[in-house]
Amino acid sequence: MASQPLRTARAGEFRAGDAGRDVRLAGWVDARRDHGGVIFVDLRDATGIVQVVLNPADEPAPAGVLRGLRNEFCVAVSGLVRERTPETVNPDLPTGGVEVAATRLDVLSPAEALPFQLDERAEVDEVRRLQYRYLDLRRPRMAANLAARSRAIRAMRGALDDAGFLEVETPTLIASTPEGARDLLVPSRLRPGHFYALPQSPQLFKQLLMIGGVERYYQVARCYRDEDFRADRQIEFTQLDLEGAFWGQDDVLATLEDIVAAVVSELRGVELTRPFLRLTYGEAMARYGTDKPDIRFGMEITELTDVFADTGFRAFGEAVEEGGVVRGINAGNQGLSRAGLDALVDRARELGAKGLVWLAVEDGGSLRSPVAKFLGDDELAGLAGTLQANPGDLLLVAADAEPTVSAVLGQLRLDLGRPKGHDELAFLFVVDFPVFDVGEDATLAPAHHPFTAPADVAEMRDHPETAVSRAYDMVLNGSELGSGSERIHDPEVQAKVFEILGIGAEDAQRRFGWFLEALRYGTPPHAGFAIGIDRMIAIIQGEPNIREVIPFPKTQTGGDPLTGSPSRVDPAQLSELGIELRPEVRAAWEEGD
Repeated sequence: MASQPLRTARAGEFRAGDAGRDVRLAGWVDARRDHGGVIFVDLRDATGIVQVVLNPADEPAPAGVLRGLRNEFCVAVSGLVRERTPETVNPDLPTGGVEVAATRLDVLSPAEALPFQLDERAEVDEVRRLQYRYLDLRRPRMAANLAARSRAIRAMRGALDDAGFLEVETPTLIASTPEGARDLLVPSRLRPGHFYALPQSPQLFKQLLMIGGVERYYQVARCYRDEDFRADRQIEFTQLDLEGAFWGQDDVLATLEDIVAAVVSELRGVELTRPFLRLTYGEAMARYGTDKPDIRFGMEITELTDVFADTGFRAFGEAVEEGGVVRGINAGNQGLSRAGLDALVDRARELGAKGLVWLAVEDGGSLRSPVAKFLGDDELAGLAGTLQANPGDLLLVAADAEPTVSAVLGQLRLDLGRPKGHDELAFLFVVDFPVFDVGEDATLAPAHHPFTAPADVAEMRDHPETAVSRAYDMVLNGSELGSGSERIHDPEVQAKVFEILGIGAEDAQRRFGWFLEALRYGTPPHAGFAIGIDRMIAIIQGEPNIREVIPFPKTQTGGDPLTGSPSRVDPAQLSELGIELRPEVRAAWEEGD
């Protein structure tokens, strides 16, 4: 005898035209209401909610079962779809014009008392939400985010498939290579003292695919970075990784526009204006104080050094004499009290500035400020004119070394101007990054990674500290979504980069010999990119952090309240791997830390 199917329809699919259908549903009790003995249940599954009427007179289940029904019980219901009476129609639900009159209810699985309510009105500590993530995922917001994530990845794959890309997997256990963050290491049991690394990105393997003639590659890749804890970072994350042979920067950026346009169309139903704005790294830093500018609003940083070239105001004059700059922003009408203005000065100092000068534009156009008396009329007029000041505006000026001024004004710009929410999506590309970052001790490190092609090899050899690369970033609403570059395909250029970084030939051979050898076999020019999927979807969905769009994330400190990881392992496992704990670590174990 054939068993009855658990369901023949989905809760969210019913409309007025379905009246008269006999159906069987399965899902969770989202809400229960008892109206004089007749019980109304909102039945929820992944497609939505429909109201189910449990009338004891129809004997859908024993009275004790109906009385004991509670939120989040998993149930199956058989019944007849019928139209609601006009006064009971719920306009807030797509299914609000119909209901299911139950003839049978089966409790598939009861639920214990919930650790927290699953409706959106309940404020729940994040650690507790992650401890019970399987319940948290039932909440409408989380369910919508996971659905959006799936649809976004499907749109990405569709755009790349249409462009002739191959989806190719790359290894998870690899050799340790320097890519900017600490590797997560995996010890080898069969070769004690040897370790695999989990990939920070598929960088070298996707370049090998180009050497292998794949030409167009992509992958939805899991990546791992043992970084110090930061608010919006995860130790493991997902990126859309892509690479193309016989490709340059323009090819990559055009493809990226196709990909994100497909995602935004899928999730928002809007078409993006293209092409995206492009700024050089130098322009972004000068105008916005950051290489990931939020361009949804103006308030750009403006150069004022020439205005105060001969100033007698000591704070500005000393900065200029020492090779620094004077720059400012017009923050518009902020309506701040004196206490609020003083708080801005304190904020600037927190950000590293020696101070901050504020000037309020009065109705007649004059500038009110504690330092106005130290500035000449020409300087005040030049300041007001350069910043296009109007009555009511607040002008903020900083003088210091260029990096400090850019960082301080860039952050104040965000503090004062960044719009609330994420209704508008402002994409842009930042291009022409430096090849190397210069440390305070003049040491050089890769600005992106050591396989990034320089724009001019001779310039890199002669002036590595100022050399420009073929690297580019994609930015959305002030967040970096990902980075990419044209790659080095000439082994001699790659060797020169290693030399500049202080990686000698012997060391380079030991660490990258297998890759350097591959470069000698007809490597095509190639370029690529990696999009942070978690961050992009979070912004498009209007979520404050990426943990809200990751199914099972770690906390801000890298822990997993659900499974208890990272956790200790049996000492016998460590012995098999040839690993011995340091005495202080073992002591902490024994003390329970």
